[in-house]
Amino acid sequence: MVTETLIWLIPFPPALAFFLIVLFTNRNKALSHTIAIGAAALSWLGGMVVFARALRVDDLGARPFASSINWLATGDTWFRIGVLVDPLTAVTLFFVAWTVLMIFIYSVGYHNYGQPQGDHDLKGLPPHGATVEASGQKRVVPSVEPMYSRFFAFIGLFAFGMFTLVVSDNLLTLFIGWEIMGLCSYLLIGFWYGKKSARDAAVKAFMTTRIGDVFMLLGIAYLYSATGTLTFREVFTESTLRTLALIPSGVLGLSAAGLIGLLLFIGTIGKSAQFPLHIWLPDAMEGPTPVSAMIHAATMVSAGVYTAIRMFPLLSLDARTMSFVAFIGAFTALFAATIALAQNDIKRVLAYSTISQLGFMIAALGIGAYIAAVFHLITHAFFKALLFLGSGSVIHGMEHGIFHTGNHKVDPQDMFNMGGLKSRMPITFWTFFIGGFALSGFPIVTAGFWSKDEILADAFAHNLPIFFTLAAAAFLTAFYTMRQITLTFLGKPRTEEAAHAHETPWTMTLPLVVLSALAIGYGWVGIPEHFPLIGGFIPNWFHEFVGGTLAERPAALEFNAVPLLTSLLVALGGLGLGYFAYRNVNSPAEDKLQLGFLKNKYYIDEIYDAVFIKPAIWFADKIVYQIVDKSLIDGFLHLFGPGTQRIGDVVRNYFDIPVINRFFGDGSANVTYGSGEKLKLMQTGRIQQYLILALTLFLLIGAFLYFFMLA
Repeated sequence: MVTETLIWLIPFPPALAFFLIVLFTNRNKALSHTIAIGAAALSWLGGMVVFARALRVDDLGARPFASSINWLATGDTWFRIGVLVDPLTAVTLFFVAWTVLMIFIYSVGYHNYGQPQGDHDLKGLPPHGATVEASGQKRVVPSVEPMYSRFFAFIGLFAFGMFTLVVSDNLLTLFIGWEIMGLCSYLLIGFWYGKKSARDAAVKAFMTTRIGDVFMLLGIAYLYSATGTLTFREVFTESTLRTLALIPSGVLGLSAAGLIGLLLFIGTIGKSAQFPLHIWLPDAMEGPTPVSAMIHAATMVSAGVYTAIRMFPLLSLDARTMSFVAFIGAFTALFAATIALAQNDIKRVLAYSTISQLGFMIAALGIGAYIAAVFHLITHAFFKALLFLGSGSVIHGMEHGIFHTGNHKVDPQDMFNMGGLKSRMPITFWTFFIGGFALSGFPIVTAGFWSKDEILADAFAHNLPIFFTLAAAAFLTAFYTMRQITLTFLGKPRTEEAAHAHETPWTMTLPLVVLSALAIGYGWVGIPEHFPLIGGFIPNWFHEFVGGTLAERPAALEFNAVPLLTSLLVALGGLGLGYFAYRNVNSPAEDKLQLGFLKNKYYIDEIYDAVFIKPAIWFADKIVYQIVDKSLIDGFLHLFGPGTQRIGDVVRNYFDIPVINRFFGDGSANVTYGSGEKLKLMQTGRIQQYLILALTLFLLIGAFLYFFMLA
């Protein structure tokens, strides 16, 4: 098959799966997940074929796979949409295809396929278990998700949105994929809509990301008005970029390029949960764990960073915009890392970790470290998908323990209810251990070390304040990651439920093993050539390949021992300190970091509620409803009410009743009734009279016709 045709087809299997499940197979769980996984596998296969072909093209950046069609007439020309695979698209397609497929497979086990229906399970609520009888004894086992097929339909649509965004050659279809994912995030975060917390989290995520989307749409409109195109290859030509850099925008002294880049970047702030629009992502944990992995690794937040990276040639034209990007990224990285220190929910720790790691990527982009940002985007996708799926496995194991003891008051996501899971869930432990060490940047072995080290090296070379900020964030990352591993897996079980936890089925552990291999191995494709001892043994393929996306390939940094030693110090120091600080901690009361301002996330939600939410509600009630609606609009309508009533009375009394009702309505009825009364006298029932009457009529008619014809 022609490569360009194959690229067009990649997004469509998950979309087709969505429609098939919704319309035809939603009552058949096995068929629904088979269609969904088969669709994800087809997109994965197409993505791998395109990726392999991309590797064989010399200078893919200059000669990408591209195809476009006329879509919308714009006067004498056409707005064209199409697909594009350059080095950035190829590597992004690789990680999206792998993570999506693993999440789809994992979801089968997570939602307890093959288990009985729950005793009292309701749609819109998490399953609560089913009672089964074996050998004369009753016991409670996990029950299958009541809306099993619905879940696979929704994640299929989610995957379609991300694949569409990745292969698009223009900002319009990219934005369509972007918005499809926004819808799916609402549907999946609120998947268990019977819980108020899930409904609130879904609305919060949808409304917060819409703020960024409005600014992004303004940026798209401004770009089109300034250039007449939204196609990346046309926007990124030297002449177009030079024109945008020279045109003043009239806003904050920015050039057109600076303002467009800033507006588009605000979209990334919303979608990738950067400060100050970060508040939706931790609450997104209300959805099922595969949703968390989709949002945090495979799709949603990765889409925001990918879009910022894609628009880098435009962003980099304005130094003030780049400084703003770097500041937001670095501040968010450190800010979110401090909050993660005090979280006790295993998924919320990872949520704030995601916000922090996305800050690393944004900060790297802001200092011009294009390749480092892309590298960390991909490695982070692998180890963060691994960690979220691993946390789901832990929760699943804890729920088995809860069913065993019958104590449903125990929170299966609270790390202080765990402990000692290493021996009870060995596959989950070792894969989570690998993901945690990759997140921490454990030296040499993990992919996270190579991508994070490259960011620190670029920051040290170009912006020392950013370097020190990110180094502090990296230290805290290693610390809270080891805190999480220690509280969850090491030591002895702190509850009876943890003591009865056990390993999850192969449909959940197989994706963990695959992702752990990628969380280690993918880093080896980006080892700097000048790295001590091992540099040069494996070619730095990633730098050469991805660097070809830009018009000017970025030069490799000269080796410097300071950022390397910093990486080693913050990773090993944070891991060691985290272990020693928490190896004997058994309750929140013993945790020195259970500080109010950290546990309450610096009270950002409360501040937003006081500054934005409550004033908006007051304004809507007191001004819009009481004054505008009731006093002005209703008052204006009431001015016409009496006059309209009088006109209606006149029409009714002098036209409707006498003319319509009495003359036409009742009059026609009276005529018909009177005629019937007269004619019924002729109906005697005597045959002789009917014959005489018929003969008389015949003679009269004949005489009339005879006279008429003679005349």
